[in-house]
Amino acid sequence: MIPARGGSKGIPRKNLREVGGRPLITWTVEQALAAEADLHVLVSTDDEEIAEVARAAGADVPWLRPAALAADTAATEPTVEHAIDQVTAASGKEPEAVLLLQATSPIRLPGTLDRAVRQYTETGVDSLIGVIPRSPFFWWASDPPRADYDPAHRQRRQDMRPEQLRYYENGSLYLTRTSIYREQHNRIGGRIGLFVMNQVEGIDIDTLADLHLADAYLSHPEWITA
Repeated sequence: MIPARGGSKGIPRKNLREVGGRPLITWTVEQALAAEADLHVLVSTDDEEIAEVARAAGADVPWLRPAALAADTAATEPTVEHAIDQVTAASGKEPEAVLLLQATSPIRLPGTLDRAVRQYTETGVDSLIGVIPRSPFFWWASDPPRADYDPAHRQRRQDMRPEQLRYYENGSLYLTRTSIYREQHNRIGGRIGLFVMNQVEGIDIDTLADLHLADAYLSHPEWITA
């Protein structure tokens, strides 16, 4: 499922902005359609123009999202639950899980979605969160400032083991059992797994600077390597 409302404030009409020569939402739709996994690629939007662009890219957009689920303060989870209800009513069968893909994270390497589905299946987790590795050199803005690591024993980033790093939830993807949404009304719950993505996949478009950065990468695919 790809949520894409029409009323974005920071960057107006963000999901339709041209990035790398295509509307932003088109990238995520095409990545989902290219996956080998058996995915039902569904876009949930309140906007007819976004719906038309998503359909042209190959996504299923069988209805428009209610306005109440597209307000600035609306959370993502109720939108996913609405989509689950709609799909279940139409097919007579509740989906096993939901792969939530944010259109604002348009860079995903070939094979990323299949790798996520495979990890989810093989590990048996209830929810899988896409994350980007970061160094642990974080500070708290307290008085005085407090480090989230031991400055007296600072290691080089390249010498650190995976368990010594921090992992940033960039919002690109979440793969969650439908039962978790039903019971906890959350995309994260039950037994949780981390799905480590490539650094270049960590771009999340929130500002114009993010938009320009994503445009630069997607306009030069040779820059994007596994």
